[in-house]
Amino acid sequence: MATLHLLGTGAAASDGARTTTMLAVEADAGVLLIDCGGDAAQRLRAHGLDPAALTGIIVTHEHADHVAGFPLLLERMWLGGRRDPVDVYGIEPSIAQARRLHEAFDTSAWPGYPSVRYHAFAQDEGAPVLDGFGLRVTAAPGTHSVPSVGLRIVADGGGVLAYSGDTAYDPAIVRLAHGADLLVHEATDESPMHSRVEDATRVALEAGVRRLVLVHLPPGFDVNGGPARARAAFERTTIGEDGARFTF
Repeated sequence: MATLHLLGTGAAASDGARTTTMLAVEADAGVLLIDCGGDAAQRLRAHGLDPAALTGIIVTHEHADHVAGFPLLLERMWLGGRRDPVDVYGIEPSIAQARRLHEAFDTSAWPGYPSVRYHAFAQDEGAPVLDGFGLRVTAAPGTHSVPSVGLRIVADGGGVLAYSGDTAYDPAIVRLAHGADLLVHEATDESPMHSRVEDATRVALEAGVRRLVLVHLPPGFDVNGGPARARAAFERTTIGEDGARFTF
């Protein structure tokens, strides 16, 4: 069994209740961070997780609200005592963006600053991402304005989490999420190359998932009919909130 921590649930533009969408998956042997568009270290600490102890970071795509906090995260990991190399996973454009952001800062005089090991994976359905610390992760491409991937995470106990990443409705994400215990899907609504509520619930229904959690939410989502629309289409829908936790 593993625990999903919703560190952030907002879109690039969101209200004061949400920061950018960032996820952490906690297994018995480690913690995997997915995206770092905001102050991921602060959000990890708010969940009782130690940023310096992260066992892996995945960047789903190159947009600022998913990777702009990467240099700050590395600095805070170092200040927190991290000396071992940091492993970062992503498709080539995501890795390139993370590298550019990190190299904009000169850390050469920071004693003991950890090295970064970048691991690129293919933008293909079923592409292996990592297998370790109690989690097996594969990816699939979504449909977005830049190359982007969704993730399928299987815990050692057999629980399955699927995450859409940023994407319009895409059959590859349906296949990625097939039979998942928990589907975390974006619902940015009326925004190009993103999913509406109806797209997210369609994926949940077609994939036969047990539970749907909506993230990447725009300003006013909670008061503009989003929750009612979602639950009318897929009853087992939860509206993501910063700070929420789920087991799978």
